[in-house]
Amino acid sequence: MTVFALPRKRVLADVIPGGAVRDAALVLGGAAFVGLLAQFAIPLSFTPVPLTLGTFAVLLTGAALGPVRGLLSIGIYMAAGMAGMPWFADRSSGWGFPSFGYIIGFVLAGALVGWLAQRGGDRTPGRTAATMVLGNAVIYAVGLPYLMGATGMDLATGLEKGVVPFLLGDGIKILLAAGLLPAAWKVVQRVESR
Repeated sequence: MTVFALPRKRVLADVIPGGAVRDAALVLGGAAFVGLLAQFAIPLSFTPVPLTLGTFAVLLTGAALGPVRGLLSIGIYMAAGMAGMPWFADRSSGWGFPSFGYIIGFVLAGALVGWLAQRGGDRTPGRTAATMVLGNAVIYAVGLPYLMGATGMDLATGLEKGVVPFLLGDGIKILLAAGLLPAAWKVVQRVESR
């Protein structure tokens, strides 16, 4: 251990025994989880961005797997979808469509949320909510400019069509995550204390 090494906290995936095989299974499973939840999509007539459970899956996957496995998992989800796997919202695939920037943001958000979770950002409801808010902010920070560039929308229109309609749903997803992740850690603590 070097003087500059920070103590590394575990993420939920670290509780599962195993090494490289476990990590590969978790990475692929995380990608499949995001692809599955992205299918729960509601197209909105006034925007090219669908309402999905994909963001919820991305944030949970990042928190549960940590930064490296989270980045790989969401990266595989994106790459497979670009290559033709029909697991983006509404069983779509490819790239270049107006909401593709949000998928790029998914990759970065998965890594950030995993990094924060590794540092305890998923242990309490308050910290988990803050972690998820930051993950959502990253998704919007990439998705909104991409949407604006792809459609020619100005900032006000982009916010109206690419952010505002999703804030209530994101709030609900954040509250769910703020309950689920700390509860999972309590179960882990109970099992490990036996």
